[in-house]
Amino acid sequence: MESTPEDAGAPDASDSPSAPGAPAPHSQTLSRGIRVLEALADADRPLTIAELAAALGVHRSIVYRILRTLEDHGLVVRNPAGAALLGPRMATLARAVSRDLQSAAVPELGAVANELGMTAFLAVLDRGEVVTLVSIEPSHAHAAVAQRPGTRHPITTGAPGIALQSVLSEPQWAELPDGHPRDEALQARGRGFATSHDEVIPGLASVAVPLVVHGQPLAALAVVYVANGRDVAAIGERLGQAAAVVAGELR
Repeated sequence: MESTPEDAGAPDASDSPSAPGAPAPHSQTLSRGIRVLEALADADRPLTIAELAAALGVHRSIVYRILRTLEDHGLVVRNPAGAALLGPRMATLARAVSRDLQSAAVPELGAVANELGMTAFLAVLDRGEVVTLVSIEPSHAHAAVAQRPGTRHPITTGAPGIALQSVLSEPQWAELPDGHPRDEALQARGRGFATSHDEVIPGLASVAVPLVVHGQPLAALAVVYVANGRDVAAIGERLGQAAAVVAGELR
């Protein structure tokens, strides 16, 4: 149920101190702020306060206060019409996520992108989803497929998800939505790379290899391209070489 302007200024019960010995409650205000950032990240345009309020199911005054706080920290900015979009501070925070992994992967991603003429990217496993951390497009291609950092999809779909499934243990497989890995994951475990076609985005193909480094999140190196009959084994081999270099940098 939507909050009213009268109760919009009242503190959230979940933000109040908990009784001694009781589990600490989650912060509803912080959760709402994160949901605003997620909504802005998923949108392909700035969002108005009314749109964000509808997405969160709260009164516009609550969203207004959240946006003011996020603006103060540079995480959100407003366009001349007053609509909100992610601010430059978000890019700084994103670069700090798995900083060593990103730093080691970027040179190899650039080399792969330019050699193959495909967009190359690094993705990590996050609570059952595959999240793109960094993406590099080929520098001399007339057109390339865009793969936005922050893009996410379930581990059950796409070449990066299949590649990640291929290196999970049997107990981890049991925790997958279907309770078992895809057949393609077993094939990827044997040949070292995974492929997909028309799964995450219609018309696009992807090849990915797992990247397993102690102390780093489970990751995958991948390329995405317009399906055109390319030699996936050769692509997989090149990605495997890149993954070996990245892993060597981090050991």
